[in-house]
Amino acid sequence: MKRWHIAVIVGAILAGAAYFYFNGGMGFRERMAGLDGVGSSSGLAGSAIRPAHMSWQTSNRPDAGFSVEMPSEPKDLQVPAYNEAGTTEPVKMIFANPDGQTTYAVSWEDNPPVARVNNRIPDRTLDAARDGLLARTQTFLDSESKVTAGGYPARDVSAHNAGGGVLNVRLIYTGERMYALMALYPGPAARREQDVIRFYNSFSPSRVPGETLPLAAPRG
Repeated sequence: MKRWHIAVIVGAILAGAAYFYFNGGMGFRERMAGLDGVGSSSGLAGSAIRPAHMSWQTSNRPDAGFSVEMPSEPKDLQVPAYNEAGTTEPVKMIFANPDGQTTYAVSWEDNPPVARVNNRIPDRTLDAARDGLLARTQTFLDSESKVTAGGYPARDVSAHNAGGGVLNVRLIYTGERMYALMALYPGPAARREQDVIRFYNSFSPSRVPGETLPLAAPRG
């Protein structure tokens, strides 16, 4: 299993992948592979898998409308991506690697194509984002829950890939912005439930002036 978490991050950013493809030249995978700590190329054979040491720190992103705790010093990345109209839109993310096998990341995009083509209906948008993520990353759904995050509709998705890698992702749709919180592990033994819970619960979306953000419908 090599660099599968890069594919997952790509897939999450490209949720609704039928409407999203990257521009020519140096692609996102190559950009990610060129960054320190992203996507260890070594295999797991003969390696002991254990949870990474977490050094939690708060990352405040007022321009993107959120704050979140990351398990190590986060790095920034922005990639131009084509939309369904053939023009480019910026896709932004932060990521942190507490060790060489584990990645935590948050990606976001304003008015994403997956929302536009689903008439900005929260459930339809989140369904399409989930399906695009799983299909593009060739991961298999283990469980899914409808939740809220800061009052906004969200989905918690757990999945795995054929190599045994584990993915936890929370998709949040605010009406004007899609967030994806991702925790990626080389195997179940590297995952701690309390780390995922802390990561998810630390995410605090805020209203950006001028936005109209639909709150989640009350749970029945």
